[in-house]
Amino acid sequence: MALKRRLQVRSFLVVWLFVLSAIAYLDRTNIAIAGAFLRDELGISNVQLGWVFSAFLLGYAAFQIPGGWMAGRFGPRRVLAAGVLWWGVFSVLTTMAYPRLGHALLLLILIRFSLGAGEAVMYPASNQFVAQWIPVSERGRANGWIFAGVGAGAGVSIPILTWIIGHYGWRASFWFSALAGIAVGIAWYFMARDLPEQHPHISPEELKLVQATRSAEGLHRLDASVPWRATLLNLNVAALTLSYFSFGYVAWIFFSWFFIYLAQVRGLNMKANSFFSMIPFLAMTVCCLVGGAVSDALSKKLGLRRGRCGIAVVSLVLTGVFLVVGSHVQGPYAASVILAGGAGALYLSQSSFWAVSADIFGERSGVVSGVMNMGGQMGGAVTASLTPYLAGRFGWNAAFVFAATLVALGGLLWLMVDPGRPIAASFREVCASEAEPAGRR
Repeated sequence: MALKRRLQVRSFLVVWLFVLSAIAYLDRTNIAIAGAFLRDELGISNVQLGWVFSAFLLGYAAFQIPGGWMAGRFGPRRVLAAGVLWWGVFSVLTTMAYPRLGHALLLLILIRFSLGAGEAVMYPASNQFVAQWIPVSERGRANGWIFAGVGAGAGVSIPILTWIIGHYGWRASFWFSALAGIAVGIAWYFMARDLPEQHPHISPEELKLVQATRSAEGLHRLDASVPWRATLLNLNVAALTLSYFSFGYVAWIFFSWFFIYLAQVRGLNMKANSFFSMIPFLAMTVCCLVGGAVSDALSKKLGLRRGRCGIAVVSLVLTGVFLVVGSHVQGPYAASVILAGGAGALYLSQSSFWAVSADIFGERSGVVSGVMNMGGQMGGAVTASLTPYLAGRFGWNAAFVFAATLVALGGLLWLMVDPGRPIAASFREVCASEAEPAGRR
């Protein structure tokens, strides 16, 4: 009985969200690893393959807000389970792209767009779960674990999928991703619940702790009184979304262009490139966990604003420093490691973005974080075309300096964010001020 009580249900479910997050990035990065084989078989160009890559991001960005709304309406348990099944179906459909099939490229673009639309539910739904299940003092660590799945999924996929493709062909990699995702999604559905009150295995002590922090925030009592317009047209939302745009711009340099940069600019061979290309993702994984833990520790000691916002400002500005220094270092190995440090510094701030959206917006955190994440994916879509343009016209150093400047400005935007003032409290103060007679103001 003592052992059972020590195994906190919320912690176990957060770890399972880490697994779901890793599966999501396994599903979205397998096209990059299999892309060369798919391109050669279909007889398409690199530019056309780029359309396939972009289709995913467009679908992913477009359905962030609907994904957040569905998580709030139907609950993260069902939405995530359905989402993972959706990913599996469209991963399998990718294998239908055969040269003899008419309009194979258009079909592939539509399939990848649909996969992106399905994956859009992942992080808004997980943030909805965090708002309902995780005490404020633990949200940094919880989000650190969830987003550590990004680096873990992207990093682990390189050796696993490369081995599968080498032995069984590129289509087998999509079948593997689909089956792994479906298995994890089914397990999530049976293990998770939308609210801790609904879970049969939660202890009375754990339930009391979660309910106490929710009661203190006033999630259920206050959010319904706040118009959606006041929620979305909020300074915190604007600052978070614009800052996450800069975050996404830099992150997708590593997801899309880092391998090519090391090969073409730094001259690394395939073996060295495979090794050094994994370092940014390992750094992301470690720094997600570290950033979440530090955010919670600082928030407990210094308050939410200094804890959440302070680490975000420092990490994003530090990212810019790493990018500038790394791009100007002469040695290819030193440059690779320093630039990878920039990826790690970037992900120190990841948990702050998502923890703050849960801290401020409570039950509406699914939709609000969807808005924020849409900004991040738009940043990724921009870097997909702007980074190679800047590199081709002005050189790769200029491309990295531009990214560094953008992410540093994103860090300064955090000075405008105040997670210690939930939207409901701010709205009530505005209403009280407007209702007060003019003579008493």
